[in-house]
Amino acid sequence: MTWTELDWPALDRLREAFLTGSAATGPYWKSASDLASYDFTYGERIGWKWDHVLRELKLRGWSPSARTVLDWGCGSGVAARRVIEAFGPDQFDALQLWDHSPAACDYAAEAATRAFPKLAVSTVTPGFLASTEPIGLLLVSHVLNELSPESLAALRALVARAAAVLWVEPGTHAVSRSLGVLREEFRSQFTLIAPCTHQGPCPVLAPGRERDWCHHFAPPPPEIFANSDWVKFGQRAGIDLRSLPYAFLALDRAPAVAPPAGWSRVIGRPEHFKPYARLLNCDATGLAELTLPKRADSALFKLLDRTKEPLVYRWRREGDTILGLES
Repeated sequence: MTWTELDWPALDRLREAFLTGSAATGPYWKSASDLASYDFTYGERIGWKWDHVLRELKLRGWSPSARTVLDWGCGSGVAARRVIEAFGPDQFDALQLWDHSPAACDYAAEAATRAFPKLAVSTVTPGFLASTEPIGLLLVSHVLNELSPESLAALRALVARAAAVLWVEPGTHAVSRSLGVLREEFRSQFTLIAPCTHQGPCPVLAPGRERDWCHHFAPPPPEIFANSDWVKFGQRAGIDLRSLPYAFLALDRAPAVAPPAGWSRVIGRPEHFKPYARLLNCDATGLAELTLPKRADSALFKLLDRTKEPLVYRWRREGDTILGLES
């Protein structure tokens, strides 16, 4: 696929379906051209979110132990390809795919086979989905706002069979809080790997926090802003290429290993003002709005404004004032 080969009518139709919610009414892939054009554009943007999630998991020292991956609701298969590439194709024996569209399964299988010729790639059957057979690493990507109650119940049943789960969604208020509710359901069964730095209840869902939501931002590759094709795509699609908000969960059956005390995850983006930066901090004690005076640590003040890395830190604090970093 190249920019000159894009199926713009298909992209326009897909964009309309995603924006209006009609994507939830049934399969929306009509051809391989739909999937190839999507994978090259919207799918690539989802891939950048997965890249940032995977960077954070590596930062935390996590990698999957399962050698089989199931990409549920695979679409073009971008999530599975990003995960397998990040951890190395030699770490996996098989990739299983499922989507309500056979065209999507075919496209994802062909793309994965081209990328990883030694990997056994297959589409799972309805019988497998309804069975109790164990699942290795379960991937779920950008599906939550499309699921009927019956489909969500089926997905919950798959999570209950999985050794580990990586789940990435859009970073909207509604979707993120829905994912947080699922986190509460799953946390008795799994170790919470990320984005949480603790195993307790989600502070975002505490009473009085209804306006908050757990979301983060992935950095797009800087070179796209000098690429006229990406700029034109963003203009036509009505997308801010700079903004890639996402929400995610990483779960593992392995017993919990308590992280060192005091680790935090910043929610959203820090806000910068001339004399100080302000951020919403999540840790084992709950949510807190923290302030970093510029004079306290000017290097950290600049880092929080410029870093493209996941915002996971252990602060030196006095109350709600950040003095610097321990790590």
